[in-house]
Parts: sequence; C-alpha cells; structure tokens
Amino acid sequence: MPTSSIVQLVPTCLVNDLDPEVGFASARVLARMGFHVEVPRGLTCCGQPAHNAGFADEARAVARHTLAVLADTTGPIVVPSGSCADMIVHQYPWLFEGDPDRRDRARAVAERTVEFSQFLLQQPPGCATCGALDARVAYHSSCHLLRGLGVTNTPSLLSSTRGTTVVPLEDQEECCGFGGLFSIKNAEISGRMLDRKLSAVAASGAERLVSCDLGCVLHLEGGARRRALSVRVQHLACFLDEALG
Repeated sequence: MPTSSIVQLVPTCLVNDLDPEVGFASARVLARMGFHVEVPRGLTCCGQPAHNAGFADEARAVARHTLAVLADTTGPIVVPSGSCADMIVHQYPWLFEGDPDRRDRARAVAERTVEFSQFLLQQPPGCATCGALDARVAYHSSCHLLRGLGVTNTPSLLSSTRGTTVVPLEDQEECCGFGGLFSIKNAEISGRMLDRKLSAVAASGAERLVSCDLGCVLHLEGGARRRALSVRVQHLACFLDEALG
C-alpha cells in the first residue's frame, strides 16, 4: 500500500471531549497500515444529537458546516464511531434532500465516509492489522454500526490478533441501553438494559469488552465500575493499538 494514501480522520466530539486517546489510537493504527492520516481543521459535531432529538433545522446547520469542511478534503473519511458514520452516510443526504446543491455534496461526502472497523475490514489481505495480545475478549455490537451500517464481521479483527480469544457473549446484538438521548429520557429502562448486558459479560468470563462506539464504551465502563466487574472496557482502536504495540 502506498505510504502516500491519504485518509481523513473524523474523531467525533465524544472522542475529542471525553477520550482523545481513541482518536490518537485510531490515527496510529491507520498510520501503521501505511496511510497518511489527516484530521480536517474546523470539525465540530456531526449534528446527530440534534437530529435524534427532532431538531432537524439545528442538525442541518451543523451538518452544513461539517460538509463544508469535509468536501474540500481528499481520500476516504474514516470515523471511529458507527453512530456518527451512519449520520453522515444516511442522514446527511436526507437532511438536504430539498437543497440540490448541498444534497449532491452530502451524497459525495457520504460515499467517501466509512466507519473505522469497516475501513480496516475493507483492506486487502496482508494489509490487515493483527499484532499480538494475550486476552479473553468479548465484543459488543453497537446498534448503529450493526443495524445502520450493516457491519457484522468486526470480531474477525479481534480473532486475527495473536493470543486473543474471542469469547461468545449471550445476546451479543442486543443494545447496551445507551442510545444517546435514550439513556437520559428513559434512564430506568436504559439501566436495566445495561445490567442485562453486563450480566452476560460477567458470565462470558471475558477479561476485556471491546466495542466500536465511545458512547457504548463509556456507558458499559461506568456500569462495570459500579458493579465492580473485573473487566476492561475498550474502544476497538485502543485494543488494536495496544496489540500492535
């Protein structure tokens, strides 16, 4: 793979504000694969929180700015979040359906946008990350990555890591209860869903729990701490970065 291959990394506002290491880890993994990683200047939020809350005009205003930033870049746009990637890929074209100029720009940006694990899985054999890490790992399928983008084979990135055993997780495809505003508006239901997920994690015997969305990671990590579970919750980028050493 040419070292000049450029990718645009969109860290997301959760990563920027709450766990920048996910962004740094994503950049390091991509760089080890031979990509030149750029982070477009001027990025803010993708607009998903406003969109999910029903504030389409406000979401559109944020999306206009993001489109203006991304449209002038080159190469694939890699997002370490299934929910934010889904927002750009599926919701941006919908938001601008009545604005032909921005609709075309939104579609062009959407076609270049791919979630982090999805991007890694698209690389040719021999370019895949692997590394080595002695760990028993369970994988949590984040909802937007699984249902929105249709990505189902992310665990193969874990199983290809030497020394790593991927353990089965009961009801793996069930939501963890985060769901952005869902966990705020329906806190009791969210908490019960989280407890159900963490009980499955405890029963699996996993030492680590890996997911691809920081919202899920933070939600699960907080719940694991409250239950005093001896499991380390990680974003996939951080796990792979550690494995590649």
